[in-house]
Amino acid sequence: MPRSHKKQLAAALASLGALAYTVSKVDLARAGELGMPGFPAPAEAYAAVANVETAQLANAALGLLMAVVALLLVRLPGTPLVRWPALVVSWAGIAMVGAGVLGFGARAAGLAPGLGATPPHMPTALAALLVGALWVTAWTIATVSATRSSRRRCAASANL
Repeated sequence: MPRSHKKQLAAALASLGALAYTVSKVDLARAGELGMPGFPAPAEAYAAVANVETAQLANAALGLLMAVVALLLVRLPGTPLVRWPALVVSWAGIAMVGAGVLGFGARAAGLAPGLGATPPHMPTALAALLVGALWVTAWTIATVSATRSSRRRCAASANL
């Protein structure tokens, strides 16, 4: 598979991961629940959130933004005013989603009781972790490829 197709596939998978996150947050908002699929939030978390539905819909909007940013990686615009923010947002998103996957993974394994109880429905929790891990992996591949392309573009313009 040519490199450009791998980059496109990785960006598409990253975007699908963000859309899966978005759908899950809309579903949780509809149910009035905090947390992630398979990982209900502790009861005390509800006291810290004024409106659960609004908070989850805001998370869903963030998921849509991440999907758009992931798709931008397929062909970053030439202007640095779009290219560099897209790369910075991608790297920050990878760090945040990766930290979430690690934290929820530790919770599922019973290694981080401070993050909440072991998930009551382990198959759902494991499916959510798998989607998150695939999302982070695909987004990393797409971002590394876009970063390299951006560096080549900058080096080529510097040689002109």
